[in-house]
Amino acid sequence: MAAHDRPDLATEEGRLAFIEVLNERLPRKRVIAQGLIRSVRGDFLLCELTYKREWDLPGGVVDPDESPSQCVVREVREELGLHVEARALLAVNWLPPWRGWSDALSLTFDLGVGADDLPSTARLQPREIRALHWCGPQEIARHAAAYNQRLLAFLGTHAGPTAYLHDSVPAL
Repeated sequence: MAAHDRPDLATEEGRLAFIEVLNERLPRKRVIAQGLIRSVRGDFLLCELTYKREWDLPGGVVDPDESPSQCVVREVREELGLHVEARALLAVNWLPPWRGWSDALSLTFDLGVGADDLPSTARLQPREIRALHWCGPQEIARHAAAYNQRLLAFLGTHAGPTAYLHDSVPAL
């Protein structure tokens, strides 16, 4: 260390020590990776969860040193027993603090089209997933959180490049 307990940035050891200090002090933002699976009819697959009232897209929180696309594939395999491929990144969505959670970035990936019987044939992880449902606009309005209602309404009509959203509303 240099004078005054500051790393000597002229050395590799000092630069690594400085990065360590930054890693300890800089804010960390939660990252969520979710997947959009559509039915042949265009409905969206939503998970009825055991730990909250609102239904949600398949996915979860990205683990340290895991990419978001790896996360959504892992979460869908673990929680639904499905083997999927993360395709296009559909949306980057900044979510403000909500119901005790701090803000987060949610990345929504296209996971393709699922079979009509997918909700009844998936192998659910019972401690997290109660059931799966194909949902159209009425079911989404009745069961999904408002931010997911806005996200799915937007993605249902958006055919462009990856969207950048703030609380599920286009930001740019």
